[in-house]
Order: sequence, then structure tokens, then C-alpha cells
Amino acid sequence: MLVSPKIISAINGQIGMELAASLQYDAIGAHFDFQSLPGLAKHFYKQSTEERGHAHRFMKFILDAGAQVVIPAIEAPVADFKFAKDAVKLSLDQEIKVTEAINSLYDLALKENDHITSTFLQWFIREQVEEVSSMNDLLKTVERAGEGGLLLVEQFLAQGILGSSLGAGIAAEASPEA
Repeated sequence: MLVSPKIISAINGQIGMELAASLQYDAIGAHFDFQSLPGLAKHFYKQSTEERGHAHRFMKFILDAGAQVVIPAIEAPVADFKFAKDAVKLSLDQEIKVTEAINSLYDLALKENDHITSTFLQWFIREQVEEVSSMNDLLKTVERAGEGGLLLVEQFLAQGILGSSLGAGIAAEASPEA
């Protein structure tokens, strides 16, 4: 096996976190669908698909390393929210928790001198910067709009305005394709 059992076990745990995030985003999407906020619903359904993709990426790594995937039990997601900001805040908190877990995995890989895993995890570390930033931007937008202004948030999401700030422009300039 290319990777230690200790690392495999930790990555299996991370798979559970990614799948739990996916389920939570589906629950939030369904909540917004029920509230007739299709833009927010679509945004969270898309996030759910991304998280499931992250879980699959971890699963493929484990299988490629010659180990067995063991998916841990996952708690039921929160499905009802009094305010939109509560759902988005939960999402931001979850992204921060996932980031901390990925950082811990990376630390473990470095401690075990496991270059294969540490190199693999670098993609996730970069991805989490975007995930936390985007959820933080959405939370700020929802808080500014307030419950009475959620249709403005819907408009922002539909027009792709959210996330198209100066930071997005700087990122485009810094990309090799630009």
C-alpha cells in the first residue's frame, strides 16, 4: 500500500465530512426551494454536487493507493431555518470546519513524511480558500439584504454578480490563461 493505514483512516473520515456537507447543502437547497427562493436553492444544490465530487476524489485516491474506502456514519442534516442567514452561516461554519480537517490531514501527511498524500491534498487546500471566501461573500450579501431583501440576493445569484468583485478580477488577471 502506498499510504499508511493511519492516513487512509483519516481520509475515510474526510470522505464522511464531504458527504455530510453534501447532504447539508441538499437540505439547505430544499429549504430555499420550499421558501420559493430558486436562486438560493440552485446555489446550494450546486454546492452539494461539488462536495460529493470532493468525496469521490478522496475515494479515488484511497482506491488508487490500494486501500479500502470505508464511509463513516453521517448525521442527519439541519433542514429548517428561521432566517436565510442562519442557513448560510451554518454553511460557512461547515466550510471552515472542513478546511481545518484538511489542514490536519496535511499536517499528518507531513509528519509521516508522506509526499504522495501531501501533494494530493494541495488541490483541496487551494479549493477551500475559494469555498470559504464564496460562502463568506454570500453570508455578507444575505445579511446586508436582510430577510426582506432576499429577492435582491436571488437577482445577484441569477446575474452572477455574487463573487464578481475586485478579488475575482485579480484572480482572473493572475491566472495563466489570462
